[in-house]
Amino acid sequence: MTDQTAEQAPETLEGWYALHQIYRIDRERNTPAGTAESDVFRRTDNTAYGWSEAVSLIGSTSDVMFMHFRPTLDAIGDVQRELASQPWMRRLVPTYSFLSVTEAGLYHMTAKIADEAVARGGEVGDKEYHAAIRTRAESERTNPYVMKRLYPVRPEAMPYVSFYPMSKRRAVGQNWYSLPIGERSRLMHEHGLSGRRYAGRVQQVITGAIGFDAWEWGVTLFAGDPLDFKKIVSDMRFDVASAEYAEFGPVYVGKVGALAEVLG
Repeated sequence: MTDQTAEQAPETLEGWYALHQIYRIDRERNTPAGTAESDVFRRTDNTAYGWSEAVSLIGSTSDVMFMHFRPTLDAIGDVQRELASQPWMRRLVPTYSFLSVTEAGLYHMTAKIADEAVARGGEVGDKEYHAAIRTRAESERTNPYVMKRLYPVRPEAMPYVSFYPMSKRRAVGQNWYSLPIGERSRLMHEHGLSGRRYAGRVQQVITGAIGFDAWEWGVTLFAGDPLDFKKIVSDMRFDVASAEYAEFGPVYVGKVGALAEVLG
């Protein structure tokens, strides 16, 4: 690995935009009589449309989390406006929100193409490098595993949810962004293997927020048994990618439910 591949940004693929909205219920506020409902949360067979869930938070200073996945940023804006127009929203006091987009980080592919550039006597970032990046990235986009990460399916049998934001550390001596791309690729591969041990028990949705939020990524976990949140997060935080280079924000845990039930 040469200095050319140090501080090289990994190629990423993006899919659906995501918005996590978190509220406290002000039970002293009066709202018009009627059942809380919205087309935003209506189930549909149109998987290209995206989906939303209402989550009743447990053990938090907030009460409700809405999660939205949509194909465009404008569609996320439409969701915001539609919900804001609902009378029952008057009881909800916003406490936090997180805007991001589903992401697949192509660390290994980027590291390999960077090495190939050096091996042929070229440079990272030259014409041939960018052509190889474009070709292989588009090939990765058709990979079924990558497709599941970019366009996650609503997990019907996993009603429990854990969400938290995170960033990579940039401290002196622990700066993720100054590591060579090959080293970052190795560490992320190790990190991914830890998560895959929970396949079938935990569904992970990773969203990128660089340029959208103060935190850099969002992690949304779904499980049938909430204890699996504790187990997977414990295991993955012992990986070097987390133990030495990760910072974590607040954690919100709850259970998916019908809108009227969640609003109580």
